[in-house]
Amino acid sequence: MISIVIPCKNEAQNIPPLLDEIAEHLGDREIEVIVVNDGSTDNTPEVLAAEAARHKFPVRHLRHTSSVGQSLSLRSGVLAAAGTVIATIDGDGQNDPKYIGPLVDTLVEAGPLTGIACGQRIKRKDTRIKQLSSRFANWLRGSILNDRTRDSGCGLKAVHADIFRRLPFFNGTHRFLPALVIQEGFDVVAIDVLDRPRRFGKSNYGILDRGLRGALDLFGVWWLKRRRKLMPDVEEIRYD
Repeated sequence: MISIVIPCKNEAQNIPPLLDEIAEHLGDREIEVIVVNDGSTDNTPEVLAAEAARHKFPVRHLRHTSSVGQSLSLRSGVLAAAGTVIATIDGDGQNDPKYIGPLVDTLVEAGPLTGIACGQRIKRKDTRIKQLSSRFANWLRGSILNDRTRDSGCGLKAVHADIFRRLPFFNGTHRFLPALVIQEGFDVVAIDVLDRPRRFGKSNYGILDRGLRGALDLFGVWWLKRRRKLMPDVEEIRYD
């Protein structure tokens, strides 16, 4: 089973078309969709109730009573997931669900030593200043962490569930998933995905706030990497 985790805040207008696209592209697979409602103040609960009634696959609604951010929303979805593979996608409609299947297939075909398949956005639809800030952040992160992807911030990812649950979670985890998976001793694969413009609403994340937090998070992940250079090969000696 694939558990598709969608963190969202005030994305009630974007949810129905996103779920329709998931049904179109993944209707022949065993899936569940977990929408993590991160303290939304719009009519997300009513929209999700209607969507759960009209789709054949399970649509699960996890609600945070107050907003805690995208990374901890992912954590809620990951811990609740029933699937063996977890696919993540943003709730604003900019990520195209047609790439979820290829990401999962790429992850599985890469073998057990690969822990994550990442989407890498091309033809970005964000504002120019957001594109430039993202490009710089990706260059800096890649230079320091060597995380084997040029776009760690893309919401489209597929991760083995057991590996995902081993990772540390903090307010910013979602930007460093490839590096954290590498620290667990697994490899990273990536595929290019086309970016899309947001359908409705506006972003809940500011460039300045994201940049300041990201710099602190980058130092923290670098520190973790320095303190955990080797992963042991564990062999159990049985006496049966």
